[in-house]
Amino acid sequence: MKLLVVESPAKAKTINKYLGSDYEVIASFGHIRDLPAKDGSVDPEHDFAMKWEIEGRGAKQVAEIVKALKGADKLILATDPDREGEAISWHVLEALNAKRALKGIPVERVTFNAVTKDAVQTALANPRQVDQALVDAYLARRALDYLVGFTLSPVLWRKLPGARSAGRVQSVALRIVCDREREIEAFRAREYWSLVATLATAAGGVFDARLVGADGKKITRLDIGTGDEARAFKEALESAAFNVANVEAKPVKRHPYPPFQTSTLQQEASRKLGLAPARTMQLAQRLYEGVDIGGETVGLITYMRTDGVDMDGSAIAAARRVIGKEFGDAYVPDVPRKYTVKAKNAQEAHEAIRPTDLGRLPAMVARHLEPEQARLYELIWKRTIASQMESASLERTTVDIAATVADRDLELRATGQVTLFDGFLTLYQESRDDDEDEDSKKLPVMKTGESLEKRAIAADQHFTEPPPRYSEASLVKRMEELGIGRPSTYAATLSTLRDREYVRIEKKRLVPEDKGMLVTAFLESFFNRYVAFDFTALLEEKLDRVSNAEIDWKVLLREFWEEFTKSIGDTKDLRVTEVLEALNGVLGPHVFPQREDGGDPRSCQVCGTGTLSLKLGKFGAFVGCSNYPECRYTRPLTVSAADGEATAEGGTGAPGVRILGKDPVTEAEVTVRDGRFGPYIQLGEGEKPKRSSLPKGMSPGSVDLATALALLSLPKEVARHPESGEPILAGIGRYGPYVQHGKTYANIDKDDDILQIGGNRAIDLIVAKETGGPGARFGRGAAVPGRDLGEHPTGGKLVVRAGKYGPYVNWGKVNATLPKSLTQEAITLEQAVELVNAKAESSGVKGPGKAKAAKAPAKKPAAKSATKPAAAKAGAAKAGAKTATAKPKAAATKAKATAKG
Repeated sequence: MKLLVVESPAKAKTINKYLGSDYEVIASFGHIRDLPAKDGSVDPEHDFAMKWEIEGRGAKQVAEIVKALKGADKLILATDPDREGEAISWHVLEALNAKRALKGIPVERVTFNAVTKDAVQTALANPRQVDQALVDAYLARRALDYLVGFTLSPVLWRKLPGARSAGRVQSVALRIVCDREREIEAFRAREYWSLVATLATAAGGVFDARLVGADGKKITRLDIGTGDEARAFKEALESAAFNVANVEAKPVKRHPYPPFQTSTLQQEASRKLGLAPARTMQLAQRLYEGVDIGGETVGLITYMRTDGVDMDGSAIAAARRVIGKEFGDAYVPDVPRKYTVKAKNAQEAHEAIRPTDLGRLPAMVARHLEPEQARLYELIWKRTIASQMESASLERTTVDIAATVADRDLELRATGQVTLFDGFLTLYQESRDDDEDEDSKKLPVMKTGESLEKRAIAADQHFTEPPPRYSEASLVKRMEELGIGRPSTYAATLSTLRDREYVRIEKKRLVPEDKGMLVTAFLESFFNRYVAFDFTALLEEKLDRVSNAEIDWKVLLREFWEEFTKSIGDTKDLRVTEVLEALNGVLGPHVFPQREDGGDPRSCQVCGTGTLSLKLGKFGAFVGCSNYPECRYTRPLTVSAADGEATAEGGTGAPGVRILGKDPVTEAEVTVRDGRFGPYIQLGEGEKPKRSSLPKGMSPGSVDLATALALLSLPKEVARHPESGEPILAGIGRYGPYVQHGKTYANIDKDDDILQIGGNRAIDLIVAKETGGPGARFGRGAAVPGRDLGEHPTGGKLVVRAGKYGPYVNWGKVNATLPKSLTQEAITLEQAVELVNAKAESSGVKGPGKAKAAKAPAKKPAAKSATKPAAAKAGAAKAGAKTATAKPKAAATKAKATAKG
């Protein structure tokens, strides 16, 4: 028997169906070891020794693998085909060697880019050993991320209260967002005017032409800067004679885009489907690992973490066949298209992201997929097919028009294009963050010398606009352009910025929070090298060279650590006044915007003589007056003018406190405050004032008095239960907004507003929770009724139930999955006792009886072949209920640890 180890239970389930009885497939559930989140896990004093730890689920999975190895004659490591997958295989191998579990059993490493029967069998026929260079690159990245996080974050905590963490990649991504915000704040709108003439040909064709020149001089977009200039041009055009001076038509080819790689998939899924990068990767992981399509479990797409844009020759041939069949031979190019990666040091050697079978059209699989999965599969299929289609043929026309009036010669221009052959555009067109395209308009037929009739002249005022804030898609694109991060890190980095509350999303754009601006300003002031784009990109290149065995990973760490520790040392004697002085300089326009009256933005308007400056308090930074304590004016970093007036009026606002007004009932003051666990609303003062947390995503600066009073009114009744008649309450608790009926609590969805939730919606959530529907916490809910099998010999009822991951036996807190040889209807009491005893022994969970486990009644037990995998599969089912994949779980773990980049 051969034991094959993969990282996720979904992948194991799919592959298990491809292989015969000679194989047993088991999941590691991602990484089985990790660096403990404490000092000393990476030790620079002992040549960067790394102390790995196996805990909880990892220890359980290692035990399962060790148990399965006892009857195996070969171990095959089949984790994902990238650096992270190589590391998972290495960790498994290291853990097994530490337990001396291999005992001469040969070990092979195989990789496949798609979870299909052919790909798996081909991989098994071409084994190799674990690639140590890839493992070294993984070790170097983990060590660097740990050292930066666990060394730099404490400096932030000491020097900048309220800051959460810093990271090697995370902090650079945050700088990109904050730099754009400072650009927006520094932007000053500039007035300009456009002159557009609506003209008509003799045949009646109407079109618009823009003024581009006057008296032999070109006029660019910003050249007409005042209304007087615009009116002068308009008067001239009103009485001008218009003639076609020149018509130029140029044929243009538009070529298709390459198939998806990780970054472009995340960008397009964000633009076209509205999916966050993290959600896109979750859905793609499930499509890759396998979906049941009409009784056959198959991976629908190739591996989704890749820098590659090339496709296998057989896939290209399949795409060309589909194009000919679905669109016609005219859409099949004479020569197959080949794409190459433009990015320097693209480290992933896989194919692009594509369907495993291009003949599997989206309509054929949609009914087997969840709606979001179906939409993502369709997007990938269309992009892949379009990449091999014929180019689009266009004709771009430019018409120059002469306008003659008195002694002036004015020039106008009209542009447009006509599609002669749509080619790949019939199927797919890439979205953009800015969709303006003046050239896409179609022009009527014109010839040189033709007179044109004036229909209207428009002089329109415009103002320049600041650069747009980054969306998640455009930030990923920018990180890729700068060479920061790699495919497996983009989604996790963005999630970390949100989880640390350094950025928030408003109208699909990333807006930096004040604490994010502070952290970036601090790092730019005192650790500028480590948030510099070129330094981070160069470090990424060096790490890629480690994966190619060109650089020794410990040499890289030594060079980095020597300079980094010196920079850390330089901040030991850093005084608070120095920090504040630096932050005041960097964040001046952000914290002290220009006043409408033209006065000094840093002058205190309460006492008249003090100077406003950043201050550091227990719960973070705020703005205060230099005349403290005589002048007690304070305010948050960024507030509206009304907010500032409210605080200034009282003159007694405490650091991190903003006065909203008074409660009309109690006359008590309502304030929004910065607390240890985040912002909150408070009513009045005293020993136990009423308080309310802010819902996630609500900015403290956006809270007004009405909103605060509504939050303080929680919990409040929103409906009555249809059966009990008891009230259903809506409130905000420790774990966020919820609805409650008696002892039943149901969390509300992120799209629901706790202040606006209706009675019907609240009833739906409660009923779903009580009946085990989709609203139940963790996707479960009340226990599903099952078949009562009888009493366990040591006490406690045994019940067999139908579960999400198959039927299982329940005994108190012990749940044991039924092996394939047993059914829910046929299982006996004796077999059930055998299963729960095995599960209790392997998991350490006690049943409700007097003993941890007891032997089954003296009857013939269930077959060992059925019992043995039951314990393993029960563990897989339980862990699988928490996460369907290993990678997103790893990303979530990264987001929690301050050491992660």
